[in-house]
Amino acid sequence: MPSITKLFGAAAVAGAIVLAGGTLAQAQKSGAKPAHKPAAPAQAAPAGQPQQGPMVVDLKSAQSDWTKVCGKDQSANKEVCYTTRDFGTQADQPPVLAVAVYDVKGEESKIVRFLMPIGLMLRPGFRFTVDKGATMEGSYEICFPNGCFAESKVKQATVDAMKKGTALHVQVRNGVGAEVAFNVPLDGFGKAFDGPAIDPKVLEEQQKKLQEQLQKKAEEERKKLEAQKGAAAPAPAPAPAAPKQ
Repeated sequence: MPSITKLFGAAAVAGAIVLAGGTLAQAQKSGAKPAHKPAAPAQAAPAGQPQQGPMVVDLKSAQSDWTKVCGKDQSANKEVCYTTRDFGTQADQPPVLAVAVYDVKGEESKIVRFLMPIGLMLRPGFRFTVDKGATMEGSYEICFPNGCFAESKVKQATVDAMKKGTALHVQVRNGVGAEVAFNVPLDGFGKAFDGPAIDPKVLEEQQKKLQEQLQKKAEEERKKLEAQKGAAAPAPAPAPAAPKQ
């Protein structure tokens, strides 16, 4: 069964830098806005500076819809399905976060799993809500070069709320302890979760096409930056005139 790590890809590293240290300026330009109800910050602001609330980042997806993948867990001998989607600050930018909701046949509880960007504090974990519902907590499980797995076991009622909900609000803390809240749109989740699974080969082709589009976009941006640098370079000084005989 395809792994969610394949859905996220190495391109996420570039987007993950947005959350490291004080480099949230890019996220601010790409859809971030002040939170409506600031939560208590991780640490007190320096003397003489106003206390700031969490950064809220509205995420978008380059994928047309959620994708449902099913397979068999050989160790547990059970059918497992997960409904997943990648999200970034812009639809044409590399993803910074991925969501997958796992449904193991015969088990009452479900698993909401995230692939979080690097540069976040692993403790005390993360929190999330569906719209204005109850707050749930989760913990980080393992990290890779392109992101960290974080998950939470939930009841069917949470999945039902996601089917009807508008957005999933995920709260984390970045490397300097400031709170960051991701808004993950839930449109189309219910239809995909209850619908048929996609053919793994079709999924692989979709991901390959998306990766090619992102690489093309990155190459275009690189060429644009090189052209701007070339235009800004000072003209060489004229050669000195030859001395008169």
